[in-house]
Amino acid sequence: MTALPKIILQAAEKHYSSPQGEDVVALAPVTLEIASGEFVCLVGPSGCGKTTLINLMAGFEKTSSGTVTIDGRAVTGTDPDHIMIFQEYGLYPWRTVLGNVLFALEAKGLKGKEAVEKAREYVDLVGLTKSIDSFPHQLSGGMKQRVAIARALAVEPSVIFLDEPFGALDAFTRMYLQDELLRLWQEKRPTVVFVTHDLDEAVYLGGRVVLMAPGPGRVQRVINIPLPWPRERTGESIDKYRRELFEEFHLVHQQAAGEAEYII
Repeated sequence: MTALPKIILQAAEKHYSSPQGEDVVALAPVTLEIASGEFVCLVGPSGCGKTTLINLMAGFEKTSSGTVTIDGRAVTGTDPDHIMIFQEYGLYPWRTVLGNVLFALEAKGLKGKEAVEKAREYVDLVGLTKSIDSFPHQLSGGMKQRVAIARALAVEPSVIFLDEPFGALDAFTRMYLQDELLRLWQEKRPTVVFVTHDLDEAVYLGGRVVLMAPGPGRVQRVINIPLPWPRERTGESIDKYRRELFEEFHLVHQQAAGEAEYII
């Protein structure tokens, strides 16, 4: 018996009302299936609906029409089993590294020695044992994001949504955290949906890359990248998929520019 996909979007659509009362289509109907344990990247230019789409899956917004289900249940709001990690780290400044990870466990009902031991395990997992008693203002951006990842993993969610989590980091820290995220994903195997505007990042991380286009936001193409992890960042095999994605992205850019010119 074939297992059902973990996440199913069926003609999921999102509309807003403009200040003038006009109907604005932010996201055209999207139909997409994501398997359990899959690592999927959403990529595309600004205004293509990446964040809207991930917010629908995470339960921060509701569809205007169509459905979003996870594990066969309709997404009607946020769920502690489905965690979102943002570019803004969302750490509590009055709590240490350990305290921030502990907070997630306490919110889930885990207390005392068991909670502390588990929090320490995940702090160690992201390589921050030496900084376990540091406060957020004492950490670099990359270290703060590792705390956010540890906090998310500690509650053992089945789905992790990430909305451009490395966008504000320098190139070296970004590459380091990409590798760390892949290592943790391979070890724990949650389902990961990762939003990025960086095409290289999408090709390096994703088992599939969902390329989106604007006007209105929609899925342009889904590209499978059947390369094993860990991957080389350069080389003939990955360059093939990079070229394919860049060529498709160029078409999206041309279409968007043409539509804008037509509107003007």
